Amino acid sequence: MSCYGYVRVSSAEQNEDRQLRVMAEQNLAPKQIFIDKQSGKDFERPAYKRLMKKLRAGDTLYILSIDRLGRNYAEILEQWRCLTKEIKADVVVLDMPLLDTRREKNLLGTFMADLILQILSFVAENERENIRKRQAQGIAAARARGTHLGRRPSPLPDCFPENVTAWQEGKITGTEAARRCNMPLTTFRYRAERMKEGEK
Repeated sequence: MSCYGYVRVSSAEQNEDRQLRVMAEQNLAPKQIFIDKQSGKDFERPAYKRLMKKLRAGDTLYILSIDRLGRNYAEILEQWRCLTKEIKADVVVLDMPLLDTRREKNLLGTFMADLILQILSFVAENERENIRKRQAQGIAAARARGTHLGRRPSPLPDCFPENVTAWQEGKITGTEAARRCNMPLTTFRYRAERMKEGEK
């Protein structure tokens, strides 16, 4: 019987140190910990796939919280079933002691863990849906007020208009015009089009 840990952060910029510290407290060595740096929208994650190939009956999998496993209610339940019923591994959700399949290995214990998981997954997904709705409402309200959304474009260099004119008249190439303005060609063309439409 082996023990493993699974750690997930949503992007390469996020820090997994807190989850790793918790895994170290379970006496897990780095080679026993599988780390993914990507969204939890599905289970198409390289480290998670390697973990699933390694897990055997009687092994124990540690995760810090249920949302580190995934974000989708139906898929979390399917993975829980696969881990505990098909592979017959134990799962320990460290911030939710009731979700520890090592406890009470009987019908009632299994029923309780499955029920709690379903409730938690439903609540988490419902909250995410509410957040999405509130964000959409906020964006719609901001647009109705005429508020600019997103990052504002950087100021154009003083030489931009003359280089746009030279490019449009065929005196220089777009690549040369972009180089003179110190910007990528795609950005140069986009900003030139916006200037034509009246962007200041």
